[in-house]
Amino acid sequence: MPFARLSAYYFFYYAFIGVFMPYFALYLQGRGFPSAQIGFLLSIMQWMRLAAPNLWGWLADRAGRRMPVMRIAALCSFCGFLGIWLGEGLWSIALALAVMGFFWTAQSPLAEATTFAHLAGRHGYGRVRAWGSFGFVVAVLGMGWWLERASIDWVIHAGIVMLAAIVLTSLTVPEAPPADKRASGGSLLSILRRREVLALLVSCMLMTAAHGALNVFYSIHLVEAGYGKSVVGLLWTLGVLAEILVFMWAPRLMGRFRLRSMLLLALLVAVGRFALIGWGVEWIGLLLGLQLLHGITFGLNHICAISAVSKWFAGAHQAQGQALYGSISFGAGGIIGSLVSGALWDGVGGGWTFTASSVFALLGFVVLWLGWPARLGEGEKRDA
Repeated sequence: MPFARLSAYYFFYYAFIGVFMPYFALYLQGRGFPSAQIGFLLSIMQWMRLAAPNLWGWLADRAGRRMPVMRIAALCSFCGFLGIWLGEGLWSIALALAVMGFFWTAQSPLAEATTFAHLAGRHGYGRVRAWGSFGFVVAVLGMGWWLERASIDWVIHAGIVMLAAIVLTSLTVPEAPPADKRASGGSLLSILRRREVLALLVSCMLMTAAHGALNVFYSIHLVEAGYGKSVVGLLWTLGVLAEILVFMWAPRLMGRFRLRSMLLLALLVAVGRFALIGWGVEWIGLLLGLQLLHGITFGLNHICAISAVSKWFAGAHQAQGQALYGSISFGAGGIIGSLVSGALWDGVGGGWTFTASSVFALLGFVVLWLGWPARLGEGEKRDA
């Protein structure tokens, strides 16, 4: 069954993120890098998302085959990450992250397009993608426990192991049936000119920017407030468990609610969530509740956005559509969030940095509300 093999791939793909996202900033801090340089280094992956996924998506759609491209990208990202292990200074690590990011960012849109092609309109994306969240949970909990007992350098060792597993699992995933070019819904440019498509992409960019402080400085924010690394891992895990529940419930949610409405809800929840993380870090009970909201601000937002992209960029444009979503949302949005949070952190502190995240979410809400009016309709009963 391709879904078992896709689930295994997602498991290790997001297990790497579970090692990298919560702990790499702590690794850099442990090596003596200041906050602005940490923000710069973590923004490099997002810079790579701007162009690289579109190049790989175009290549895969042009060739009519995604898996060979995805396997090459997995192997090259593994090789790039080895450079971090060997690197010493700022620029050597920056170069290694750039090489890794150029190939790493190709994988997610190709995996998403392959999964939707295998599903061929059936239910199941949420359940396959949930295995990625399980991988994240296992990695973030395991690393949090281990880093209480071992050197922070284990972040790099564990990352190498996860990337090797990604290469191996990518070899087992079969190629999806070729896309039906007649179902493409027009040229790529004509799709991008639609106001609801532009509104979605810009709002997703702003939502990712809103998560910038969380992705870069949340672990540092917690450690500076006096929490141990095990608590850091627990809080990250709680957020992903909420995300898993949303992915598992996705088919029911898609059947009952409109994509536009759920996306607006996620943006509105993000406004409150990030402000409270910034100003309420000393209250562990509040943090626990706020992490549960990650299921909405990331999980619900992502699954609704990717379902809309899968519908709008149908057929021969599927890989390019997913690549554009990744580039604009996680690429441009990630750059903005990383650089802004890195610039603000030392100067104004965590409270105001996370408040800036709330402003990004509020802007995303306004863009989506005005750019995707309910009267346009959605054509959205796309099962996830």
